[in-house]
Amino acid sequence: MSDSPWSLLPAASANAQSLDNLYIFFWILCAIGFIAAIGAQIYFMVKYKKPKDGHRRTSPLTHNGKLEFWWSAIPTVGFIILFAWGEIDYMKQVTPPADAIDVRITGQKWFWTVDYPAVPGAQLNNELIVPVGVPMRLTMTSTDVIHSFYIPVFRLKKDVVPGRYTVMWFEATLPGVYPLFCTEYCGDQHSGMIGTVRVVKADEYEEILRERSKLEFDPAKGDTSMADFGARIYERKGCNSCHSLDGTAKTGPTWKGAYGRSEAIVGGPAVTVDDNYIRESILEPNAKVVQGYAPQMPSFAGQLNDEQITALIEFIKAQK
Repeated sequence: MSDSPWSLLPAASANAQSLDNLYIFFWILCAIGFIAAIGAQIYFMVKYKKPKDGHRRTSPLTHNGKLEFWWSAIPTVGFIILFAWGEIDYMKQVTPPADAIDVRITGQKWFWTVDYPAVPGAQLNNELIVPVGVPMRLTMTSTDVIHSFYIPVFRLKKDVVPGRYTVMWFEATLPGVYPLFCTEYCGDQHSGMIGTVRVVKADEYEEILRERSKLEFDPAKGDTSMADFGARIYERKGCNSCHSLDGTAKTGPTWKGAYGRSEAIVGGPAVTVDDNYIRESILEPNAKVVQGYAPQMPSFAGQLNDEQITALIEFIKAQK
């Protein structure tokens, strides 16, 4: 946990505590200013309260040069300290170390895709794995609308914008599992665009990353059938953010009772939801869009292999 008694969340990155201290300093200045202003007001209200017989004359004083100087100079010093402190922290935060590990983040409705260029095949959805004590540089973009990548325990937030790259960096200092949010309203499933940041020991980082990136049939993970494997893919690849299992309407059609159902298609004849249609919808989602839904599902071509697609088909079949 953070050493600061003021913090409600751990300060889990190298720059987080400095930002906390700056925030606390800001509120101390506000408190001093508030007490001084209200205190002076109360003092003058009491001291110069109008007597019952009225004031006999108006004070000849028009101003006090020294007082006016000091009540301007003292707050100015506080503002300069705030500016200098903030500028120093800002420059630290926008200047990643040269040896930082590169990670690519892609935001889309409504999940995060995390790619690790230095570890071939390492890709995660809604999960960022980082080593403790090692700088990480995130290069981020969006495939659709503006999102905002926010890790509260690192005190970091950055807009993720379609058509351009934004960059932020951090160095995690406290192992653990922490929440990750989108803080830019990006559609009706915005509140479900959440993930986790897993901070692990540096010497275990690549091993854990490779293990978490594996998405294959594994009895050790509870896969007794291809449908069970498909359930894990449904969670890991973010399918649950758009497709419900209980009949609830979301961004995409529900998977409850979907297999074998006839669906009306935008601009074409109705289709039956079978193996071929599901496969096509995974790889080319906008080829046949169900009426009543927008063509906004991203393609999973290159992200799912044949075994994984088969597992998803079996999982959909099981949703009676």
